[in-house]
Amino acid sequence: MQIKPQGEISELIFIFEKEEMVHNILFVLGFAFLVKGADWLVEGSKAVARRFGISDFVIGLTVVSLGTSLPELLVNLNAVLGGNSGLAVGTIVGSNISNVLLILGISAIVRPIKVERKAVKYEIPFNLMAALLLGFLANTSLGGLDAPNQLSRLDGAFLVLFFVLFLRFIFQSSKEELQKTDKAIDTEHLGKSMAWIVVGALALFLGGQWVVDGAKRIAVSWAWSEELVGLSILAIGTSLPELVTSAVAAYKNNADIALANVLGSNIFNILWVLGFCSLIHPFDFEKMVNLDLAVFAGAILLVFLSLLYGKKQSLDRWNGIKFLLFYAAYLTYVLVRG
Repeated sequence: MQIKPQGEISELIFIFEKEEMVHNILFVLGFAFLVKGADWLVEGSKAVARRFGISDFVIGLTVVSLGTSLPELLVNLNAVLGGNSGLAVGTIVGSNISNVLLILGISAIVRPIKVERKAVKYEIPFNLMAALLLGFLANTSLGGLDAPNQLSRLDGAFLVLFFVLFLRFIFQSSKEELQKTDKAIDTEHLGKSMAWIVVGALALFLGGQWVVDGAKRIAVSWAWSEELVGLSILAIGTSLPELVTSAVAAYKNNADIALANVLGSNIFNILWVLGFCSLIHPFDFEKMVNLDLAVFAGAILLVFLSLLYGKKQSLDRWNGIKFLLFYAAYLTYVLVRG
């Protein structure tokens, strides 16, 4: 066995420490990108909504949700192509749970969220439908054409189909709103507003990637399991864009964007991200994740019941505290389960 010279060992240690320092800097810088990216995305989206006569809620369900779902798409594509199916599914389900309980909880504490009637009537049930559809497709064999406990290309096609139907419904809704408004479309600064949306989404994408990469390195050093990493660190990490965007929107009194961002992101995550990834490469669905999927469905029902029996159809600060307590209990369970 050849022993490396002392100088060569010192050089390797220096290179390793330098690489670690770069990753730590990017990890911290990622948070800054998330904060500014969220601010730019919210401001650009508000401007577009005003100029086209479309409500903040519709913009939040589409443009903002797509931008904040980019980290989930990136992480899941890398996980699926790398054969880490537990990481992929765990990240999506865990991210959706944190979207509802953590992000809505913090947003409601920052400023109570007034909820439109159509959100209770359409978008919240659509979230529940997406969870049930994923559970059904992942645990059954469609006429023997695919295997149970797997998301096949056929399953992916169904998920993407429902995603297209969801988008069709949203755009039809926005068309009706546009027809109702008698305000002329102001295109003078439209290009600038769209540029802020693109720059904001790009900053969220980069920031989310750097934060998640840093979190993954921490998780590996702690020797955590793949599912645990997906349901906890990656779930929270990829939800940071939604968290910052919704909190900033709530602080700026744009509660519609805060709520729509969460509801839209959940639908994007399940129907688009998992659907698209399984079309690219089928992957396994661990039975253990069924319980976490049930927790997500339960969180959506909790939001619905809070609105149904709450005051003035809004999520107040007490609801926010309640959501955070439920999320803390769930995260504790996940960590204990390992």
